[in-house]
Amino acid sequence: MCGIVGIVVERQIQKTNNIILLHRMAEAIAHRGPDDAGFFETLTSDNRHFIGLGHRRLSIIDLNTGHQPIGNENGSVQIIFNGEIYNFQELRNDLIKRGHSFRTASDTETIVHAYEEYGESCVERLRGMFSFAIWDSNHEKLFLARDRFGKKPLFLYQKRGVLLFASEIKALLEYPKIQKKVDLHAIWNYLAYRYVPGPATLFEGIRKLPPGSFAVWQDGELREEKYYSPPDQQPLIPQREFSDPIDGFLALLDECVRIRMVSDVPFGAFLSGGIDSSAVVGLMSRYSNLPIKTFSVGFEESAYSELDYARLIATEFKTEHYELKVSQNHLMDELPALVRFRDAPIAEPSDIPIYLLSKEARRIVKMVLTGEGSDEFLGGYPKHIFERHVRLYQIFPYFLRHGVFESIVNMLPYKFRRHKTAIINLGIEKWETRMPRWFGALSPNERQKLVRINGRVSEETCPIQFDTDDTNSALRRILYFDQTSWLPDNLLERGDRMTMAASLEARMPFMDHKLAEFVSALPDNYRVRGFQTKWILREAMKQLLPISILNRPKIGFRVPVNEWFRDSMKDYLCDYLLGLNSKTLGYYEKKALNQIIQEHIKGRQNHEKLLWMLLNLEIWHREYNLTA
Repeated sequence: MCGIVGIVVERQIQKTNNIILLHRMAEAIAHRGPDDAGFFETLTSDNRHFIGLGHRRLSIIDLNTGHQPIGNENGSVQIIFNGEIYNFQELRNDLIKRGHSFRTASDTETIVHAYEEYGESCVERLRGMFSFAIWDSNHEKLFLARDRFGKKPLFLYQKRGVLLFASEIKALLEYPKIQKKVDLHAIWNYLAYRYVPGPATLFEGIRKLPPGSFAVWQDGELREEKYYSPPDQQPLIPQREFSDPIDGFLALLDECVRIRMVSDVPFGAFLSGGIDSSAVVGLMSRYSNLPIKTFSVGFEESAYSELDYARLIATEFKTEHYELKVSQNHLMDELPALVRFRDAPIAEPSDIPIYLLSKEARRIVKMVLTGEGSDEFLGGYPKHIFERHVRLYQIFPYFLRHGVFESIVNMLPYKFRRHKTAIINLGIEKWETRMPRWFGALSPNERQKLVRINGRVSEETCPIQFDTDDTNSALRRILYFDQTSWLPDNLLERGDRMTMAASLEARMPFMDHKLAEFVSALPDNYRVRGFQTKWILREAMKQLLPISILNRPKIGFRVPVNEWFRDSMKDYLCDYLLGLNSKTLGYYEKKALNQIIQEHIKGRQNHEKLLWMLLNLEIWHREYNLTA
């Protein structure tokens, strides 16, 4: 795992020292690759454009000869690469048969020769997580690519003869001509989704290369092309018979775990005690002669701690187990620094303990396997159950759905929050409005009441390219939304920034595209059956995991901010959002904001998600000295 940066500038426009800028950009993300740095600079044949590539390396495979940039035999193709390619040995053997010569044992060099052999379509042959840049001097072309599901980031800035790219936004901000301005459309969408849907970011002019896409710069022009969409985008078309889907799934998941254990450095696994991480640890134990190193985090508040479940799995598979307990002080002390690491608000409170756990694990290992992505591909959330019944629920008349039923659930206590969410969301007819509401913060009406910037936002646009094929099943449609928005723009950004902030690589077996394609080819009830989520995983794990893990309800990694905002953090919250030094108060109707805060403090409503995201938006403005 590494960090990459690059610049393409028209020399008549950009007069600053490009080499110094390139080095400063790489230094800004040194935490992503503390082991090594490398650079490549060149000019186009007409001397019009300067091209620079920079790399920071976290050494995992081929420790001795994996220095980047890496070139082909004659140096005409140069690459900088962030990620891991798990089928690189197979590709390498095939490319050698086709006449290519290798001088390293790294997966990075495999991409170079695959590009030589297959051109832009080389990305379709890669199995792994990646973002990379290739300079092809023969065609004077820059080729940028990002993996299918967006596990590895790539940010772009393009303006007036300048193209910059980097693994993190902070590297782009080293360019002195970038004016740090807030994108108000992104703010408007952040308040609905709790994250900024791609390709936008909160910084005006800085965008993401979408997952499953590549971009080509040539002759001063940049074009983008999508090469992959998750298979759940399309309705199920049975194409083959599975003699035993459960055995087939288990065999493929086993392979996904095994190939991610290839490493030249010590590695381990994050273990929460849930079925996802427990399955990963159980399968890892099949392929290691030594105890697997496992790492768990919990809270001093025992009601929010899952450490007992993690210990159960650690004992079952005789792992070398490490635990970390964190408190409120741990979390709040780290929050401003983590906002800087993410270059965005910390959308989920759980980001912070993941970072602290990553720091703890990094003392012992350089790479971990995690259970990330299982919910979004196998159907692991309550919303995946509820959404399957949306068409049936909407048969009820409007006055029943939005009058009687909503009034009843609104009177229920907080412990019935999932039922309240389900009734309200199932009543929303418009698909593009309903999707963000499952995990989101504010409805369109709630934004109108709270937020004052709607008049400064030119139009109300839907930032997501929704799957609107009515012949697709409700489950496949919501999973497609998760896989193309919630996952890459929120959870994967968290996973990448929080682990790389600690210089730790994280690998995700459940996000293998071959596994995704396998389960997508099965009928819906292999993922959600009745009120049972991730059915096929639970069936496959019956021969491996304790029954107490298989049958435990989904809890999720919750941080007790609900209680903190009513007690120890009450003054902190009010000061940041309503105080004289607030930089975001200008976005809101102050009376409406104060009402939300008071409702939460007095226990009349639970606004923890909304208040957490507003607090983090304020911290982000302070860290970058921005004002509403």
